[in-house]
Amino acid sequence: MKKIEAIIKPFKLDEVCEALNEIGISGLTVTEVKGFGRQKGHTELYRGAEYVVDYLPKIKIEIVVAEKLLDSVIETIINTARTGKIGDGKIFVTCVEQIVRIRTGETDEAAI
Repeated sequence: MKKIEAIIKPFKLDEVCEALNEIGISGLTVTEVKGFGRQKGHTELYRGAEYVVDYLPKIKIEIVVAEKLLDSVIETIINTARTGKIGDGKIFVTCVEQIVRIRTGETDEAAI
């Protein structure tokens, strides 16, 4: 089993979730996060004063899938989250050793 963490632009969330639903992904976790990469921050103007916003708002999507679904999930996220501009985000994939559904006690793929 694999855990996919995708950092995307906030306005792409609905589109990504709909596309994931279409390929059979029924569960995920969404978190509002802030950060920066190559994009860095940006300067804004408020009441005549200029200030720097160091951390940009992003969305983190976390999904745990069976290994056979990994490539299709990654491809779906890339195709729907990409704008072609700096700051589109990143996808991280890690191994998941065990999953337990608390309510039923199901484990591993049955618990996804």
